[in-house]
Amino acid sequence: MPNREELKGHWNEVKGRLKEHWGQLTDDDLRRAEGNTEQLVGVVQEKTGATRREVENFIDGLFNGSMGDQASAAVQQYAEAAQNLADDASRYARAQADRLAACSSDYSARVAQTVRSRPIESMAIVFGIGVAAGAFLFLGRKK
Repeated sequence: MPNREELKGHWNEVKGRLKEHWGQLTDDDLRRAEGNTEQLVGVVQEKTGATRREVENFIDGLFNGSMGDQASAAVQQYAEAAQNLADDASRYARAQADRLAACSSDYSARVAQTVRSRPIESMAIVFGIGVAAGAFLFLGRKK
């Protein structure tokens, strides 16, 4: 049998299922037992003539069967949604990597063309960068 918190947490569903199963139950009948399993069993017995065992089995079935199935279905839906998002992210990352590779290839071609068309200026730039890097490393070691 569910405890008080479980019953309160799923009260609307339990109430609906009880009214569905035993049509003679009213909202007023169920309101008298809200949150209390023992009172709920008593109210259902009194109103329907069902045995205590029958009512307890029905309520246990709600919590062990269908609510578990609903939770399982919800988990499955969330897992599928997460998988879809992961697939989308993977496709996006792949597209961006391809775009970056294309840009990088384009820049490499431009640099090669520039070096071929202006070899002296290119050598001067590389020499200047080398001197700057050497000075930076040399000054960094002195500290």
